[in-house]
Amino acid sequence: MKNRFVSFLFTLALSMIVLGSFAQESDPVILKVAGENISKSEFLNVYQKNNVNGEVLDRKSLEEYMDLYINFRLKVKAAEDQGLDTTKSFIDELAGYRKQLAQPYLIDDEMNKSLLEEAYNRKKEDIRASHLLIKVDRNASPADTLAAYKRVMALRKRILKGEDFGTLAAEYSDDLSARDRNVENRNIKGNKGDLGYFTVFDMVYPFETGAYNTKPGEVSMPVRSDFGYHLIKVTDRKPALGRVQVAHILLRIPADATAADSAAVEAKAQEAYNKIMAGEDFNRIAEQYSDDKSTASKGGILPWFGANKMIPEFIKEISGMKNINDVSKPFSSSFGWHIVKLLDRKEIGTYEDNLNDLKQSLTRNDRAKKSEEALLNRIKNEYNFSQNLKTRDAFYKVVTDTIFAGGWNVAQAAGLNKTMFTLGRRSYSQQDFANYLAKNQRKRTKEDISLFVNSMFNSFVNEKCLEYEDSQLESKYPEFRMLVKEYRDGILLFELTDQKIWSKAVKDSTGLEAYYNANKKNYMWDQRLDATIYSFNTTSEDILSKARKAIKKGISDNELLEMINTDSTSVLSIDRRKYQKGDDPMIDEIDWKTGMATETATTDKVTMIKVNEVVKPEIKKLNEARGIITADYQNFLEKQWIKDLRAKYPFEVNNEVLSSIK
Repeated sequence: MKNRFVSFLFTLALSMIVLGSFAQESDPVILKVAGENISKSEFLNVYQKNNVNGEVLDRKSLEEYMDLYINFRLKVKAAEDQGLDTTKSFIDELAGYRKQLAQPYLIDDEMNKSLLEEAYNRKKEDIRASHLLIKVDRNASPADTLAAYKRVMALRKRILKGEDFGTLAAEYSDDLSARDRNVENRNIKGNKGDLGYFTVFDMVYPFETGAYNTKPGEVSMPVRSDFGYHLIKVTDRKPALGRVQVAHILLRIPADATAADSAAVEAKAQEAYNKIMAGEDFNRIAEQYSDDKSTASKGGILPWFGANKMIPEFIKEISGMKNINDVSKPFSSSFGWHIVKLLDRKEIGTYEDNLNDLKQSLTRNDRAKKSEEALLNRIKNEYNFSQNLKTRDAFYKVVTDTIFAGGWNVAQAAGLNKTMFTLGRRSYSQQDFANYLAKNQRKRTKEDISLFVNSMFNSFVNEKCLEYEDSQLESKYPEFRMLVKEYRDGILLFELTDQKIWSKAVKDSTGLEAYYNANKKNYMWDQRLDATIYSFNTTSEDILSKARKAIKKGISDNELLEMINTDSTSVLSIDRRKYQKGDDPMIDEIDWKTGMATETATTDKVTMIKVNEVVKPEIKKLNEARGIITADYQNFLEKQWIKDLRAKYPFEVNNEVLSSIK
């Protein structure tokens, strides 16, 4: 039940953001409940969202809804008087919902839209690129950063003068995959920086941007990422592959193969291809020729994949295949010779088709930082952010290396009390920052103190900017304020209703029994048939005749089962119960009178029905109708509760304002 309540609330949340507020310059009070004034706009807002059928506003529906709304407000008032809004569980639950509701307001819509459109446009193209990496930590000192930059620029100059990119990558790149290496006694050939094909979200955002901004054949300026500086050489750009499914045949070339061995493998690949072109089944040829034993028995079929999941030779060949069931000519790679059959393809689709996936990918990708940066800049401008960096620099002297072991004491900054920055109506002191440092210290690699302090100060400022904007949401966005209030009231209503109605009706066995005894005649069985159905999985007349005689003599069901069913066979099942009309088609068709009914038979089954008694209408026992009786008891408790609340709390409807609603 709680899950349905939560789902309902989030449906309201979405509609709230779309509809906005009904607030107007003139917003008279339409209802007073126990001292609380409810405005016309607030009432209309809730009415419109719950009017899911889109019915035209009319006096009758408004009055009916007003009656329900009064009950709602009375219940919330009772929950407040009971102190449910002060419990830790309530406060924590509401805070959790509010945090989720605030998320759409704590983004930069314009930047997000730009990033989504950029991502979709990039998704329409696959890129093949090589890179050369010179590592430098993102928190490296200016001197180390400059040294890495000079090093990578020197390599770029050599490439532009004509030296081979792959050769330099194999020699100088800090990406070990660029060079040949031995791992666990296994020789692995280096890729010379070749990363194969990729598309949007496959690489870190700075690298992706550098690649998409570089023309084929060109080498980028150094691109900085968290890993260091990259030189990127784009070797191919092509329309997006999308996702494909293929079948393949692989003929491996042994690691120690001679030229003759390689030529033999090539000839075998050509032989397999010729058979396919002659009309032989690809699946059978794959099973016969392919060295990929994991797929050969399945016709060579591979799982669906995109451009970044296969070697570049594979992707390039598939990209040139236009029609489903096309088969490639044999082509080679470092793995051997391949033949590929295109089985299916899924295009990338429209922007709208991709929007949800793009949004999810955006939140998980480092490009989300751009959206946050745009939001932070807007917050700073809106609330006149100002800072004094000299107050930050003072921490260079009081923060020691102990902070990298999680042992720095805030008392070391006891003499620092100046204002570091202001935002709106708030100011943040050096002591606030000192407490932030102490709270967020942990064991980490030592680094330059000034760089560490600068980084932590930026994080501190960003956190406080977001907190400040979050604190202003209720005043800036009336629809958000009303939505949070609805969640608050909804949680209170749920908790108190559970106490007063739902759980009470289930747990209060004495009350439930008393309600049942007072309303027994509302729970009547219609006329029923006490009948026994004998189902035989046989048409053997010997067995059926034996059973008929036994039933006629009045043998018990258990005795009959023991007599008919042997250890090796079980041909009889028996079901005796009381049936109403509609419970079973066979029961509906027979005459409702005692005795044996006409048998029914199929080619391998026989059914006998014995009517034991025609049962007259009677009152249902409590355990026979507990579900519906409990529901009715809940309705009874609800009506009594509302009656008590209306007697306890004053309320007044401004009918003049209600009548003004068109």
